[in-house]
Amino acid sequence: MYRLPFLANRSVISGASDQCLFLPSKHVLRTPFCAQSIRKKTQGSIEDYGLKRFSTAEATVAKRENDKMRERTLTMETLNPLVKAVEYAVRGPIVIKADEIEKRLQQGVKKPFTEVIKANIGDAHAMGQPPITFLRQVVALCTCPELLDSPIFPEDAKLRARRILKGCGGNSLGSYSASQGVDCIREDIAMYMEQRDQGVPASSDNIFLTTGASDGIMSILKLLVSGHGRERTGVMIPIPQYPLYSAAISELEAVQVNYYLDEDNSWALDVNELHRAFHTAKQYCNPRVLCIINPGNPTGQVQDKKCIEDVLHFAYEEKLFVLSDEVYQDNVYSPDCQFHSFKKVLYEMGAEYFNSVELASFHSTSKGYTGECGFRGGYMEVVNLDPDVKAQLVKLLSVRLCPPVAGQAAMDVIVNPPQPGEPSFPQFIKEKNAVLGTLAEKAKLTEQILNMVPGIKCNPVQGAMYAFPRIFIPSGAIEEAKVLGIPPDMLYCLRLLEETGICIVPGSGFGQREGTYHFRMTILPSTEKLKLLLEKLQAFHIKFLQEYSVLEEVSR
Repeated sequence: MYRLPFLANRSVISGASDQCLFLPSKHVLRTPFCAQSIRKKTQGSIEDYGLKRFSTAEATVAKRENDKMRERTLTMETLNPLVKAVEYAVRGPIVIKADEIEKRLQQGVKKPFTEVIKANIGDAHAMGQPPITFLRQVVALCTCPELLDSPIFPEDAKLRARRILKGCGGNSLGSYSASQGVDCIREDIAMYMEQRDQGVPASSDNIFLTTGASDGIMSILKLLVSGHGRERTGVMIPIPQYPLYSAAISELEAVQVNYYLDEDNSWALDVNELHRAFHTAKQYCNPRVLCIINPGNPTGQVQDKKCIEDVLHFAYEEKLFVLSDEVYQDNVYSPDCQFHSFKKVLYEMGAEYFNSVELASFHSTSKGYTGECGFRGGYMEVVNLDPDVKAQLVKLLSVRLCPPVAGQAAMDVIVNPPQPGEPSFPQFIKEKNAVLGTLAEKAKLTEQILNMVPGIKCNPVQGAMYAFPRIFIPSGAIEEAKVLGIPPDMLYCLRLLEETGICIVPGSGFGQREGTYHFRMTILPSTEKLKLLLEKLQAFHIKFLQEYSVLEEVSR
């Protein structure tokens, strides 16, 4: 339909000038083609002729009204089955339902609550966390360099912005960067990692900027997945896990190999469980990859150094490629816990380990104390990668050109924050400590209140941003869920949403031991809203137990 005005205008011009159009011919000289001859053939205006000509498709469809219409090329039957297999609980059916309820509330529909409290996802700013001023200043200066002349912005922010812009093509954040990322930002990341790991060497050549940590994880998995049948790559993931891993495994048609975290021991990782999962999987696939999330999501545990050593020794012995998801490395709340990077522990295990175990580690702008999810900034460091394979990784990343350069700039500020003596340091450290201090308080508050509720048991939230409590679900509710064709903890979370407006995610979306039920909730809402959430949850759970207990007694 876009061509109709053009045709009509062209026809009008031809008619007004009453001149001939010349159509090129391959075999003869240009042939005169007069507008008058068109009028004779069509017995009407050229405009009408053009409209009739382009309405033939509509006329054909009209004639087929009683016939079977052309079938769509893409249907659920023809859709890639690997896409259908992908599930992502964090933004799944519960969240879709929550959005519907939220819209109804805005339309004036009456509910037993006035707002939906979304505790389903680690989106800090959506939960009201203020941005870190210095980070936003640097990104603003990079985005709008005219502001570099403004006295409002501190000199240390301007210094960083100028350095980043100098590394960008045309001194503009709007240019593509190299596929690995802006060189000076990768250099800053390497320096940050050396400082974090107390002198363990890091090379910017091994660092790749990514579109959030998820992009890096997916890229490495693409390199690793191969084979057919029993030789298909097996990917070992913790259960409970962050659904990115199961979704990526489904999409790549790899084999998911579950190893279970020890809930009775604060979700610790037991190396004996790794051995069990590995040797069981050897019967039907080729386990080549070991994924670790530390601090844990959704479980909130922080692995100790001895545990990490055991894991790395296991990976060394079984020739496994280690993926270490460390996006919550700044989110450690328990005074008895400390973050240890897998790379640092590997280095301290000696040259035999450090020079042979293949390790990719990941970090992100989305978590920590900044919570800048929307920038989609992140990086990965890959060590001991075969040089030829590394070239293939660079090629793979080149296909997507580069990660968002604004996200790269945000990542740079995280690894290169204000230092003591710089003008922005007092405000920066005050804001950082306020965020992490409040999260630590909310982690403790969540654990304490949940453990006061009959039928709920919550392990200490040592780190990250979530609680993953175990919930008792009566047999009557389990039977009802079976009739509905949904997991029991999904029924629980749906009921909670419809009756209280609280949106959390069922544990079945993350994986759990057979016969156990959980939910994941974030601790990010403001302290006041978190208290309200926990109070409502407590009242709902008691009511839920009482309701199904009565039903069970009646059925006897």
